[in-house]
Amino acid sequence: MKRYLKIYLPVFGLIIVLFASCKVTKPYQKPAVDLEGLYREHVAADTITIADLHWKEMFTDTLLQKLIGEGIQRNLNLQAAYSRIRQSKAYFEQSKLAFLPSLNSDASAIATGSSNPNQVKSIIPYQYQAELTTSWEADLWGKLSSAKRANLASLLQAEANGRAVQTELVASIATSYYRLLALDEQLLITQQSLKNWQTTVDIMKKLKTADVVTGAAVVQSESSKYAVAVTIPDLMQSIRETENGLNLLLGNAPGPVARSKFDQIHPITLLQTGVPVQLLANRPDVQAAEYGFKNAFELSNVARTYFYPSLTISAAGGYTSFSSFFGPGSWISSLTGGLAQPIFNKGANKTRLKVALEQQQQAVLSFQTAVLTAGQEVSNAMYSYQKASEKKITRASQLENLEKSVQYTQALVRYGSANYTEVLTAQQSFLAAQLSQVNDQLQQLQATVSLYKALGGGWK
Repeated sequence: MKRYLKIYLPVFGLIIVLFASCKVTKPYQKPAVDLEGLYREHVAADTITIADLHWKEMFTDTLLQKLIGEGIQRNLNLQAAYSRIRQSKAYFEQSKLAFLPSLNSDASAIATGSSNPNQVKSIIPYQYQAELTTSWEADLWGKLSSAKRANLASLLQAEANGRAVQTELVASIATSYYRLLALDEQLLITQQSLKNWQTTVDIMKKLKTADVVTGAAVVQSESSKYAVAVTIPDLMQSIRETENGLNLLLGNAPGPVARSKFDQIHPITLLQTGVPVQLLANRPDVQAAEYGFKNAFELSNVARTYFYPSLTISAAGGYTSFSSFFGPGSWISSLTGGLAQPIFNKGANKTRLKVALEQQQQAVLSFQTAVLTAGQEVSNAMYSYQKASEKKITRASQLENLEKSVQYTQALVRYGSANYTEVLTAQQSFLAAQLSQVNDQLQQLQATVSLYKALGGGWK
């Protein structure tokens, strides 16, 4: 064994040095992306962004905070994301061991007796052998190093995807919670409106008795009352379905959800977006897309190494005996080294590299798409918030005038100076405006959630 080492190891060492001087793999470079004008009609001057806020700072309602905390602990999609992270970590840990030699053991008993059928089986001699074998592949062209970096990128991508799932989860819980509160508010408004319509019906009946209006006014007012009443079951169904959907996000069975009142919610008003480049550091899906590109880049490096010879050194040592595993015998050992150079393998290496390069280009496109999508979501959320704020101002003026219209027409119809249809129209318009005002507020709340998510908040 020592004689083999003295002869072969210097030769192998020289071969390794000569091959290692050749560079086959390429150094990693981040994919280029143009961030100019990423936020439409919005130029951010500073680097302060709401994405840096913890979700408890963003959502101050204590009941909502409790729901989000429960969702992070129990959401099934998030648990599945954690499982994928653990799988990627296992592959990465395995890739680090590829630099070490393999070690195998073998023990066998081989019959070496005569083939004479008359020979007694119990006296057939056996050869006993125990052996250890080891094999080590030199990382001449960086194949093992590139594979390790590819697995690390895959692990980091899985972690980023996990953060993206949490970001989506936090936003979904907040959005569903605000929608639930808005439905509660619309139900209260509708129920109050139903009482008001009943008052109108009673007034119309009295006016008919006094010959101020006709029977048509009574039946029309009752019809309008029933039109309002019939919307209540739909609102209650929407409330029930939203509660069930929120429980699903929390990993719970369907059931009621403890919540605040709609008018108690006050979203933050200083919506700072920072600069577009911060999306690369804050958006988990953008990070995941970049790690996906890095993984594809390193796998293309691995594909390049298949065009070059591989150097493998193997050694074996063992003991053989004709009496027993522990009886007298002899030691055997061997040391071999080999270079395997691909010559013709039916185009497998060329195909492998071509596919790897195409997958690398596909990963670049996915990264660029992720960045553009992030810019689109930020722009949409900002614009939605601005328009909701504008509508709230206009809606307040509309409600003020509609409320006066209801009062005026009710007074006028009592004296026969107005048609009963004007009263009904004014009340219907007032109810519709009240419900729309809730939707305006909901749009503003959901826009803040969307912007927080679009900027990459919710996972820190």
